[in-house]
Amino acid sequence: MASIADAAGVTIQLKPGKHHRLIKGLIEKFVPHFVPGSRVLYAGDTSEKSGYFDKAGLAALGMKVNMLSKMPDVILYYPTMNWLLLVEAVTSHGAINEKRHCELAMLFSRCTAGKVYLTVLPKRTDMARHFADISWETVVWVAEAPKHIILFNGEHFLGPYKT
Repeated sequence: MASIADAAGVTIQLKPGKHHRLIKGLIEKFVPHFVPGSRVLYAGDTSEKSGYFDKAGLAALGMKVNMLSKMPDVILYYPTMNWLLLVEAVTSHGAINEKRHCELAMLFSRCTAGKVYLTVLPKRTDMARHFADISWETVVWVAEAPKHIILFNGEHFLGPYKT
């Protein structure tokens, strides 16, 4: 197992591999730059949907989640803005498309925080395979360019959309 620590000092154990490296990059590079002070509430291991799960943290936001199979790869809570970032780390499966966007919106419909849908990719070249499927009203972050994000809609900079 490999360890990742978030800004709050939470240690997450995941199996080593591409998925783990992408989640580690998200926590160590994306979070401090775009959503500093965010806490990891969930980080799943692709093979077993295990990893780290802060059920109490989600419950405090009005969520009681039991169906781990529908969970995104990572859930971050950004308390400064009261945002819940629902993250798909793309190493084998796809980006947040319209279907996945709707699934996550339904699953987290009772959440009191604003929802931000984030697709994370290792490299810009990975965008070519997923570009046409990426849903509007989402954000894309590419690990090889950690200080940049791509917004799929121009309504505003970064944040949740009103549904």
